[in-house]
Amino acid sequence: MITTEQVLAALSNVEEPDLKKDLVTLKMVEDVKVDGKKISFSVILTTPACPLKDLIKNACVNAIKHFVDKEAEVEINMTSRVTTKSTNTFSNIKNIIAVASGKGGVGKSTVAVNLAISLAKKGAKVGLIDGDIYGPSIPIMFNLQDAKPFMVQVNGQNKIQPIEKYGIKLLSIGFFTDPNQAIPWRGPMVSSAIKQLFNDADWGDLDYLLVDTPPGTGDVHITLAQGFPVAGVVIVTTPQDVALADAKKGAGMFRMEGVKVPILGVVENMSYFTPAELPDNKYYVFGKGGGKTLAEQFEVPLLGEIPLVMAVSEGGDNGEPVALQNEHPVSLAFADIAEKVAQQVAIQNALANKELVV
Repeated sequence: MITTEQVLAALSNVEEPDLKKDLVTLKMVEDVKVDGKKISFSVILTTPACPLKDLIKNACVNAIKHFVDKEAEVEINMTSRVTTKSTNTFSNIKNIIAVASGKGGVGKSTVAVNLAISLAKKGAKVGLIDGDIYGPSIPIMFNLQDAKPFMVQVNGQNKIQPIEKYGIKLLSIGFFTDPNQAIPWRGPMVSSAIKQLFNDADWGDLDYLLVDTPPGTGDVHITLAQGFPVAGVVIVTTPQDVALADAKKGAGMFRMEGVKVPILGVVENMSYFTPAELPDNKYYVFGKGGGKTLAEQFEVPLLGEIPLVMAVSEGGDNGEPVALQNEHPVSLAFADIAEKVAQQVAIQNALANKELVV
């Protein structure tokens, strides 16, 4: 007769590849049920966007058949409970992810928007803040130029209700200002606006809150890094040397004393041009391998390479980002990047909580 203890003993031989401990020690196995040769249990992953989901599931089945009974019928419910740092001061927002670059025009907003959509499509609860106070682009990229958030009462306090579209909760300074009017604000006003987008909004429960930061290394970045529990930052660059030089400075800022935000990895945008009529051809119009070099310099992963194709810019202009097109190659690339970002967040959380020793 198969027992629950036998099942757990078998699963203690299955290691979580990123966290380097077995599933039972990590308390990732729940709801074990045994009925004759039928065995069922849940595996609680650290994110719904886990890129190792199938690998872990297969390892669990093999462990049961090898250590318990080769004729066992195994049913596994692969679910998730997104992790957070023990020092996180937000009870409702588990992970804040900044998307940054030292230079404008590299597609930072494009990456932030499509990354947010890709995470939401994986089943995560996602929010997105447009932190580019001087040049907000989120309203256009979601076709929400005329949207105006309204106030709601939460525990006796007035809170801003984020706009919701494509399953993502959104806030941008562009929702509150005239799109044709410049925003000539000094540093303290910019910092105050960023704090309000965080603290004065009714975000509800979120697994990931992404922040599309402005170019450079200014007030927004410092306010964000020093005032909020940022889980990590994604650095966006293009392959050309001038963009890489600025991205290197941007990444370096997050490792300075007094800032210290983990770099989750590098996304290289506009990596190569592929004509629609020649989908197998790649033309490296801005150079080649720059993102990989930057990632190696900072000893972080290269999260992905996004090609220069019309669908990306058209999607942003039309308010229908390319990540919404399930089978489009660029959408699949963003889905892969989303998995890697979620994976790196879980690793950084485990390091911070001393659950993982390097």
